Amino acid sequence: VALGQAMDRQAPVVLICTSGSAGYNYAPAVAEAYFQQVPLVVLTADRPPEWIDQWDGQTIRQRNLYGDHIKASLAYPVDTSHPDAQWHADRLISEAVITATTGPMGPVQVNIPLREPFYPTVDQPWQVQDTLKVVEAEAPRFGLDEVQWHQLSQAFASHKKVLVVAGQSFWATDYRRALRAVGEGLQVPVVADVISNAQGLPTSILHQDAWLPALAADEKEALRPDLLITFGKSVISKQLKLYLRKHRPAEHWHVQPHVGMAPDPFQSLTKIIPHDPASFFDALGKMGEARPSQYLEAWQGHDARAAGVNANFFPKAKFTEFEAIQRILPKLPRLSDLHLANSMPVRYANFLGLGMANEEIRVFANRGTSGIDGCTSTARGTAMGGRFTLLFTGDVAFFYDRNAWWGVQPPAHVRVVVLNNHGGGIFRMIPGPRQQPELEHFFETEQPLTAAAMAAEWGMTYHKVQTAEELEGVLPEFFNEASPTAQLLEIETDKALNTEVFDGYKQQIRASYGA
Repeated sequence: VALGQAMDRQAPVVLICTSGSAGYNYAPAVAEAYFQQVPLVVLTADRPPEWIDQWDGQTIRQRNLYGDHIKASLAYPVDTSHPDAQWHADRLISEAVITATTGPMGPVQVNIPLREPFYPTVDQPWQVQDTLKVVEAEAPRFGLDEVQWHQLSQAFASHKKVLVVAGQSFWATDYRRALRAVGEGLQVPVVADVISNAQGLPTSILHQDAWLPALAADEKEALRPDLLITFGKSVISKQLKLYLRKHRPAEHWHVQPHVGMAPDPFQSLTKIIPHDPASFFDALGKMGEARPSQYLEAWQGHDARAAGVNANFFPKAKFTEFEAIQRILPKLPRLSDLHLANSMPVRYANFLGLGMANEEIRVFANRGTSGIDGCTSTARGTAMGGRFTLLFTGDVAFFYDRNAWWGVQPPAHVRVVVLNNHGGGIFRMIPGPRQQPELEHFFETEQPLTAAAMAAEWGMTYHKVQTAEELEGVLPEFFNEASPTAQLLEIETDKALNTEVFDGYKQQIRASYGA
């Protein structure tokens, strides 16, 4: 929940817990925050050092609790009665906030050992210190000087085929405006994973995961970029990663607003540019010259072919969870938040893409670690900001996070879609697990549950559908923004049929290329 709040606000959120195993319950969120570069300040209460390993209650080894998945782990003084100790304690807290919010942002732990008595007496009222010392830090400004810009502009001009790949990023007006200017003004394709929040731009490429594996060898070679420019974090598209690792560019620039890391998922990195991506692309759009349009047109042509298959395939196919997402995504209200749980929901959405009608929708997904932990809770966190929120989730992720709204009723602007195929259906779609004789017993985690009881427990209006006709019948009410309650839509499907239709879809893409 705190992770979702920090994503929504782009500001640090504080977590406080008791000692013992309580802090470990934060571990999935801390790891996710670390790899998505989201600021969290985790205050873990602890027992004093003399009681550790003495078989006393709630005492474990809490220093560096989160290992290498945290920016810093700070040890708060045991006793702050001396003025210097209090000065030290205040300084540590300022350091924690500064570290969490300095790029790359991320989680910080402050471990706070406490001696008994733990609770004040009636005559000991608590109040904030008037002398609390706060240290503030000016944000560092990264950029390029005139000579560096000149060198980059010359290098840019020397490459005819320029490709931009947008990794996972938070929705922002300035960065979308800059990408629009670069794409249109310089005739550059922008590969936009669904989690990149670069959808709905004139040169956005949305369906690369569908059509890249269908290309012939000469078509793949023709798309090889001379210059690859990347920004953001992880990329979902497995086919894009495989393609760029094999068809490496002559140069690969990665733009990031900090220094010290060298992410290279395409194995082609040649230059890190320490610059805010929005201002970098804004400046590039003003300095660069338009590329020959044939390269952009080639990417757009393949993307348009996949979009045509999408339009023709689903009316003829049997109803599955893939079609359900295809029917629901275009109906999202403007200014919505879309959360995509891991496993198949985020992959389905990435195959389908978000078009021009969805350009103002903010997309969130726990793709830092790509786990199913807390997908619903993260959506709850961002929903506290007040925007219409839709969560697409699978049944395993949904039931795994069944305490997401424990103790509080979801607000009326929340919608949840549960794709219930009664098990981990993704393993039927992955080469490897699908061929194993242990598939059903050990991979799929078959379960007989429905979401009806959870919807009732959370006070949500509940719908259940099994056909396309039933789905279309409930969508007007489901998307009614005047609804007095949150709503949950359960779409029940068959795992084997989901796999059959999804395989058929990919075969249809290949057939459109004569493969």
